[in-house]
Amino acid sequence: MLRFIRMINSPAKTCISIADGLPKRYLYTHQMFDKISHRDLSSLNSQLLSYTRSRNFPATWALFCYMHSTCLNLTAYTFTPVLGACSALPPPERGKQVHALMIKGGTDSEPVVKMALMDMYSKYGLLGESVEAFKEIEFKDVVTWNALLSSFLRHGLAKEAFGVFQAMTRERVEFSEFTLSSVLKACALLKAFRLGKQVHGLVVVLGRDLVFLSTALIDFYSAVGCISEAMNVFNGFNGRVDPVMKNSLISGCVQNKKYKEAFSIMSTMRPNVVALTSALAACSENSDLWIGKQIHCVALRFGFIYETQMCNVILDMYAKCGKLLNARSLFDGVFQKDVVSWTSMISAYGSHGHGLGALELFKKMGEEGSGVLPNSVTFLAVLSACAHSGLVEEGRACFNSMREKYGLDPGPEHYACFIDTLGRAGQIEEVWCLFNDMVKNGTKTTAAVWAALVNACNLNLDVKRGEFAAKQLLELEPDKPGNYVLLSNFYAAVGKWDSVDNLRSIMRKKGLAKEMGSSWVTVAKLT
Repeated sequence: MLRFIRMINSPAKTCISIADGLPKRYLYTHQMFDKISHRDLSSLNSQLLSYTRSRNFPATWALFCYMHSTCLNLTAYTFTPVLGACSALPPPERGKQVHALMIKGGTDSEPVVKMALMDMYSKYGLLGESVEAFKEIEFKDVVTWNALLSSFLRHGLAKEAFGVFQAMTRERVEFSEFTLSSVLKACALLKAFRLGKQVHGLVVVLGRDLVFLSTALIDFYSAVGCISEAMNVFNGFNGRVDPVMKNSLISGCVQNKKYKEAFSIMSTMRPNVVALTSALAACSENSDLWIGKQIHCVALRFGFIYETQMCNVILDMYAKCGKLLNARSLFDGVFQKDVVSWTSMISAYGSHGHGLGALELFKKMGEEGSGVLPNSVTFLAVLSACAHSGLVEEGRACFNSMREKYGLDPGPEHYACFIDTLGRAGQIEEVWCLFNDMVKNGTKTTAAVWAALVNACNLNLDVKRGEFAAKQLLELEPDKPGNYVLLSNFYAAVGKWDSVDNLRSIMRKKGLAKEMGSSWVTVAKLT
């Protein structure tokens, strides 16, 4: 922080250039405010707040730069909306420089500013700085504690969030509905049924607003697999439920594969994007094209088809129901394609064995000039398409471009996918070179990576290294039946039948059974 304070030698030099990272259409703001004859700080602060609330963050920044350059005596009410804008405008150095300016001006001690700092650093992913801002608040009320809860939950740190709740209990902070809702979310992430049940009891004992907390309770019970408990919460309102509660329960039913119940609830309400999205997910899981088409028609009728999110889900439904042409037709009609649109279509081609089609679309994604860049999920879809179609060289080029062209570090799932591709192509030495490269780069070796190595050794009869990978796989996941089946196939391929018998004996002792394969067809109802 000191290095940012040293940058503040004069108001004109302190502020990052007004054009720094902003679209040209916002540069008019500087000239507009030059025409203001009476520079009233209060009115300008109100304008800052208005820009931030309307999510016009570049305009917030432009106005702030103008205010700073005119040597106005900036206050906490100036910095609070600016910090909110900084969290949405890269890079993090922008926010750090504003923080340094606050320290220099002595405006960083107000609780409202500290909370804005907590939120900004949390959104930057700098949780250490967020916690430090929290510690510097002298009188912490429930809103302050809730902000810290949100900081941890935003990054999926459920244990730390629950630790904050325990600290609130020790400090005798009165819980708000937001506090209890956040704790239920933490319990859902931890799959902690008993803890969540206790929080539910606390909600009842404290007499808190069940209508406000109902969605959080339904989400919690759905997440831990207790859909009957979620239904009990829903039914407890005797029909006095709103669309948000219904959407939550529909999503919970789909999550727990209770598709009939999900469609039953949906039939009682006016369609909305969230409900239709959940229902389409059920159609995708069931490969239920007939109902999926009906939902598509409903989306068309109510005008939801113009929303990119809805188009992406319908596209995915058609792809998983085997209707690749329908999926492509829908994709071509999406007005504002996002990275999910491109990734879904690439994945659809790959899963249907059209590896070249997936690669062609991936190249088009980079050439179209739409400003949409591939992410790690996109690369996984392309690598998977190459693996399914045996496109080794294309897969290698894709894997290398992740880091070289796009600056993305391959994750364990990318290594596992490319290892599988190389193994199927008989290039076992390159498989192990790739694995050594992964270890050297510090990438975590997951069970999926070890499974891919075992499979590669199975296909190439690499006994010694295959046994090493097999041992590591069982140490990571000793109770997964699929691993024993994979290892059994490996030992059978290399002729080690004693090891096959031993693995089957271990499975019997542990009560593990191979998951049965299944397939289904949808038959039209006859009347």
